[in-house]
Amino acid sequence: MIASVLPSYLGQPVIVQLMPGSAGQIGTSAAAAAPADGYTILFTQNFIDQLQQHVAELPYDPNGDFVAVARTNFAAPSVIVKSDSEFGSIEDLIGHAKANPGSLKFGHSGNWGAFMVPGALLFNAAGTMPTMVPHKGGGPAMQALLAGDVDVSMAFNSVIDSQAGAVKALVSVAPETQIDGVPTTAEAGLDGVDSVGIMHRVVLVRRDTPPEVVAKLREAFAAMTEDKTYNNLLKKLGENNVYMDGAEYDAVRADQAESYKALVATLTGG
Repeated sequence: MIASVLPSYLGQPVIVQLMPGSAGQIGTSAAAAAPADGYTILFTQNFIDQLQQHVAELPYDPNGDFVAVARTNFAAPSVIVKSDSEFGSIEDLIGHAKANPGSLKFGHSGNWGAFMVPGALLFNAAGTMPTMVPHKGGGPAMQALLAGDVDVSMAFNSVIDSQAGAVKALVSVAPETQIDGVPTTAEAGLDGVDSVGIMHRVVLVRRDTPPEVVAKLREAFAAMTEDKTYNNLLKKLGENNVYMDGAEYDAVRADQAESYKALVATLTGG
């Protein structure tokens, strides 16, 4: 979607090269090794960008080798249970988890991914930790929830809507209301979760890219946020357009690194 609109603001084509594998590290490593000329930009998210360094040996330094061009938007997951679950609120869920340590099964989309991390942050803030059950993606995690193999999971709003009432949300990991009648983590008294628990979609380039090139890229991405076609596409996808300039987001990245380091130490005992 970005590649279809951004050329209007850069004056040249934008080619998408998908490089999956190794939890995002194949593509990230390729971007780190590319010439620092601004022609190779990395589209990624915060759990790959700032968390992976604490759970794997990387051939690059996330903050030393990359600088942020922009945070294009964010995705906020919500804690979900089956619609007929005995848990009617996040307080019910946490109360049960505390009263029955280890009995609550939390199904997520994979270790250190988009649902495990916010889920672990949330339960850690609540002072309890469920049994974490990894799956190969959000789809299998949802299937496990619906089959009753796990008690609780997480999903983004568009997926929750697609379940036609089969699941219900108890709390959203977000700085503002995502679903009517569903509290945010801050409103539920779970502080410090939303800023590092949401998925930030970000664009990075090598840190030694010439400043004038970084500035041009930042200007193009900022201009794109006002584009009518871009906003219509976001709306069709059910996505927000909450943009953050790269210079501002770089400060957020540093905070994320410390939060994820502490979370990994808590979960691994390291």
